[in-house]
Amino acid sequence: MTVIPNTVRAMLEPMIKANGGWVNTHAHADRSFTLSPEIMEMRRTCTLQQKWDALDRLKRESTVEDFYARFSMMFELMISQGVTALCTFVDIDPQSEDRAIIAGIKAREHYKDQLTVKFANQTLKGVIDPEARKWFDIGADLVDIIGALPKRDERDYGKADEAWNIIMGTAKEKGKMVHAHVDQFNQAVEYETEQMCMKTIEFGLQGRVVGVHGISIAAHSKKYRDRLYQLMREAGVMMIACPTAWIDTPRTEAIGPMHNSMTPVDELVPAGVRVAIGVDNVADAMVPWSGGDMWHELTLMATGCRYDHFEDLVEIATRNGRMALGLEPYEPLPIKK
Repeated sequence: MTVIPNTVRAMLEPMIKANGGWVNTHAHADRSFTLSPEIMEMRRTCTLQQKWDALDRLKRESTVEDFYARFSMMFELMISQGVTALCTFVDIDPQSEDRAIIAGIKAREHYKDQLTVKFANQTLKGVIDPEARKWFDIGADLVDIIGALPKRDERDYGKADEAWNIIMGTAKEKGKMVHAHVDQFNQAVEYETEQMCMKTIEFGLQGRVVGVHGISIAAHSKKYRDRLYQLMREAGVMMIACPTAWIDTPRTEAIGPMHNSMTPVDELVPAGVRVAIGVDNVADAMVPWSGGDMWHELTLMATGCRYDHFEDLVEIATRNGRMALGLEPYEPLPIKK
C-alpha cells in the first residue's frame, strides 16, 4: 500500500484548487521556449538592460506561426498545472510589430474554455521614442492591461516621469489596469515603486495598478520600507513576485540591509499589501533555467522569504492574482502588524 506523505504540497494544493485554482499573473509567453546556443550566449554575456535590444533579432525573425506555437505551449503548460487564469506580457514594438499579439489573440481563442488569458503590452523600447510610442498606442488598444517598463525611458532619456504620465494617462483614458515592471535591480538607488504609487494617486487609479517584481524594496532601510508599504496601501497598489526570475541577481559590493533578491513578501503582506505570483520568463534569454512551474515559484518564495502562513500563500496563489488581473474587485488587505 502506497502512503502519500503529509508534505506541504499535499496540504496546500487542495486548498489552492478549492480557492479557484492557480493564477499566474506574470509571464512573457511570446518569448518562451526559445532557448538555443545563441540565446544562451546572450544570457551569459548581456546584462538585463542590454537584452532589451539584443532580443531584437529574435523578435524580427519570429513569424505569427512562431509566436502562436510559443503561446500554445505556455497555455498548455499552465492548464496542465491547474492554472485557471494567466496574464502574459506581449512585445508590441518596432521589431515584433503586431505579429505576437495577433498570434496571442488567436491562441487565447483556441484555449478559452480551459484558461482565462489577459494580455499586457511589453514596452522594451519605452514610450518616449516616436516609433516606440506609435507601437505603444497601437498595443494599448489591443491588450487588456497597460504594460510598462519606465526604466527604459529613464535610462535613455532621463524621462521616467514623462513615461509614467503617458502610461497612467493611457490607462485612465481607456479604463484599463496598469502592470509596471519596477525596482528590478536590487539597488537602494531605485525608487520606482514609490513613484508608481504617487502617480497612481495623481491619476486616480487606486486599486488599478500593479507593480511587477519590486526587488529593490528590500535594499532600502526599514524606516523607508515601512513608509513605502503605507503608501502602497493608500494607493491600493498590488505587487507581483516572480522568485525564480530574480534569484540569480548578480552580487555587488553595495552595502545595505542584509536581504536576498526577492520581493519582500514577508513584509508586504503583513503591511496590508496584496501580493500575487507569476513565472515571468520561461526557457528564454532572460530566465533559461525556469520551467514555468507554479509550485516551484510558490515554494521558492515561501522559502526565500521565510513565510509559512498557509492561508496567505493560498491567497497569493489564487485570489490576490484574480484581483491583480481585474477578475475580482480590489479589496484592501487587513494590516497584520
